Amino acid sequence: MHMRTLSIARAVFCAALMFVAWDAQAKSREDCEKIYQPQTGQSGKDVIWVPTEDTLVEKMLQLAKVTPQDKVYDLGAGDGKIAIMAGKRFGAQAVGIEYNPDMVRLGQCLAEVAGVTDRVTIKQGDIFETDFSDATVVTLYLLPDLNLRLRPTLLEMKPGTRVVSHSFTMAEWEPDAQVSSDSGHAYLWIVPAKVAGEWTFEPQDEKAREGAFRVKLEQTFQQVHGTAADNSQLMEAKLEGPRIDFRFPEAGGVTRVAGVVNGDRIEAKVTRNGRTSTYIGRRI
Repeated sequence: MHMRTLSIARAVFCAALMFVAWDAQAKSREDCEKIYQPQTGQSGKDVIWVPTEDTLVEKMLQLAKVTPQDKVYDLGAGDGKIAIMAGKRFGAQAVGIEYNPDMVRLGQCLAEVAGVTDRVTIKQGDIFETDFSDATVVTLYLLPDLNLRLRPTLLEMKPGTRVVSHSFTMAEWEPDAQVSSDSGHAYLWIVPAKVAGEWTFEPQDEKAREGAFRVKLEQTFQQVHGTAADNSQLMEAKLEGPRIDFRFPEAGGVTRVAGVVNGDRIEAKVTRNGRTSTYIGRRI
């Protein structure tokens, strides 16, 4: 029994060495597929695997305006194509999360072939149990019900995080933009700040406290509306990530507020009567 155990261990060790040798010698996708060759339509944990065409992958990353300053997470990464392109063509740090360990090994091999292992990691994991809160961009090619399961997590991410989905939307959360190619559609959402509530805006100039005003904001995803203190309706209200912009009629003119939301605080430039000054908004 002891000799048999040693033989089995030796066989496993040799097989591992063979995989390592293939990885080390991989020069092309064909070399990597000696390790594992996926089949379009094969079953995964929650979805089947269907590769995304390169042209649409590029459009998805362009739609998200990916730069070298970004950290991209591709959820359900498959062979790592999106993460690899994010690293190679856009210079971003990228992480692909894939449940199938064979696909993970293939993606890692393809990242080596592409020469991006310093920027791209393909790792095994469950997308519903993985922490991707440090992402600035999240890419998806899942199914509508999976998008909806992820939606609460995505909406809790840092305002301004960009989310791009191939083919499928987020139900009532309407996309901010979309693109199409011969191989499909892609949709973009920008995670909005949470702004619902009553706010008091006061000028930073201590001598101008009489210029304070209140605003009540209502919010549905990135759509905002509301009223100023005198119940005048806000006009042209817009929320994009942490940036908010709105106007309201006041004393025969129009006051404009353009600010950045940081939790319960908004630092804003307020233009009144042709003069612009800095105000701080605080949620009451």
